[in-house]
Amino acid sequence: MNKEILRLALPNILTNLSIPLVSLVDLSLMGHMPSTSYIVAIGFGTVIFNFIYWAFGFLRMSSTGLVAQAFGKNDLKAIRILLFRALFIAVFGALLLIFLQAPIIKFALLIIQPDEAVVEPLLDYFNIRIWAAIATISIYVLTGWLLGMQDSKSALALALVVNGVNALLSYSLVTYFGWGIKGVAWGTVIAQYVGFVVALLIIRYKYQIVLLKQSFIWVKDRKAWGNFLGINSDIFIRTLCLIFAMSFFKTKAGNIDPILGAANILLLEFITISAYGIDGFAFAAESISGKYFGIGMRSEFKKSINLTFRWGFGIATFLSLIFAFYGESLLYILTDKLEVVQKALIYLPWLIAAPIVNSFAFIWDGIYVGTTASKTMRNTMLFATLFVFLPTFYLSIYFWGNHGIWFAFSLFMFSRGVLLHFFAKQSIYSRI
Repeated sequence: MNKEILRLALPNILTNLSIPLVSLVDLSLMGHMPSTSYIVAIGFGTVIFNFIYWAFGFLRMSSTGLVAQAFGKNDLKAIRILLFRALFIAVFGALLLIFLQAPIIKFALLIIQPDEAVVEPLLDYFNIRIWAAIATISIYVLTGWLLGMQDSKSALALALVVNGVNALLSYSLVTYFGWGIKGVAWGTVIAQYVGFVVALLIIRYKYQIVLLKQSFIWVKDRKAWGNFLGINSDIFIRTLCLIFAMSFFKTKAGNIDPILGAANILLLEFITISAYGIDGFAFAAESISGKYFGIGMRSEFKKSINLTFRWGFGIATFLSLIFAFYGESLLYILTDKLEVVQKALIYLPWLIAAPIVNSFAFIWDGIYVGTTASKTMRNTMLFATLFVFLPTFYLSIYFWGNHGIWFAFSLFMFSRGVLLHFFAKQSIYSRI
């Protein structure tokens, strides 16, 4: 089973790591601009789009879990229908975001309250990148569907195309054409649509599915829609809470003062990288646990969980060691501003601890997604957000300043792992 886990996890790790590498390119390009306001602007821009795009991340997760279970049962009809339903919601939601883009950015500015110097580059970035909505959200669905089909290699190929084109275009448009933050935004938009076309070609030629030639009888199946939307609404609420906590953390950490804000955002970028690395095994857990859960093989299901946790903790430990020994060198890759790096080094221990602290929640998330135990995911996330993260944040920032912000976020992630572990017997094991 180790081979099966690695077969799924290694492409997922490469897929996931290619995503923050694009962010690193963008952040590095802005980190060498004349003002630190560009670092903060790209950081806040990422916060906004994480919120509005990741809010649709439930479509990727539910697609993986439901398709993996249908794959385990060899239910080809369900596999196709799940793809159509999720894409239908993705396109509708994306069009809604584009239509509401003006009030969205006004509300975001009201909440974030950035420094005046940050507003103009932030608006330039938002007004361009929002047009990637249809491609971005649809790629979530198509990636989740591929993972559910145990096809992590195709998901990797898709991610490499998207992120490779993105990094190349962003670098070229900023370095050679002098487009600044607009170049970074256009690089993302073009890359997303290239990826969308590639994903449709994979579905067409590898799985013989032509979306426009399919019957739409499935649209009228109210019972199936009810089950599908029920699971998705639970994961949607869970995802909104996670995005809220991360966005709240990032905006508060970025708004303290220009130097400390930039330092916090650089450290957060490496936490994102570690999260994507560990999520490679979380995604493998979604696929493999969903398959064995769908088949009903209890012993293989439990074995897959135990082995996935071992691999996830192992890569988390490796990442912590990297940050411990090479943290300062990694920071200088992103910026040439000495004062920002020196400030970031004060809070480096929180970055070192983050992969290990966060790994348990990430792996449990994958298992809960694979088994579509969505209500428990929703409830534990609500508790961790409302009764752990927010109270701890306001208490610890008062007594401990910026260290308090990092402590609150670390405790939030740790509590999620503990809660998901506590409810696993009732929500998962009792159902197989």
